[in-house]
Amino acid sequence: MVTRSAGSRATRRAPAPPGDEIGAADLARRVAENLRSQRKRRDLSLDALTRLTGVSRAALSQIETRKTNPTIGVLWKIASGLGIPFADLVGESQLGISVQRRQETQVLLSLDKKFESRPLMPPAGISQIEMYELRLSARARHASDSHGPGTRELVVVLNGALRLTVGDRTDELAAGDSVVFNAALPHVYENPGTSEARYHDVIIYQR
Repeated sequence: MVTRSAGSRATRRAPAPPGDEIGAADLARRVAENLRSQRKRRDLSLDALTRLTGVSRAALSQIETRKTNPTIGVLWKIASGLGIPFADLVGESQLGISVQRRQETQVLLSLDKKFESRPLMPPAGISQIEMYELRLSARARHASDSHGPGTRELVVVLNGALRLTVGDRTDELAAGDSVVFNAALPHVYENPGTSEARYHDVIIYQR
């Protein structure tokens, strides 16, 4: 019987790069290409784009050169500042048919990692509509910047609870409840429960 050293076993068992790392690299590529394309099309310098989005020049440069994986908050700031749908920043060009496999989907995280958003539509989907599965940790909150004028959101609570604040109004929602609101206003998602909550979020952009 042939035996192997511990070092040999460790080498043989070394895992392949995880799918989320591959997905993150692909997302960084798409964002870099789309951001550069949008900026060049509008003849914007990085400084001008900083003024539009509120994202620092250094951060924008790192995103364009694929030296960083931006958080969902930074991506929303860029999309809102440019006045484009979120999918136009993270997606591929439009195709006749586009399929998205769950295992290929890149989950977007907040800076504190307590809020995650997983796209439910292929990157080359419908430019006016986006759909996401949102997960929010227990006792966590996520503040979203206002989106472009005319943007609306439909949120359905799948499990757990949601305390949603839009402008100066707050509503408490339970599993099975849904809400439509003006996403051009600042809004905050909060999970008041003791376990993770999950929601579906549909974003509809003004045509």
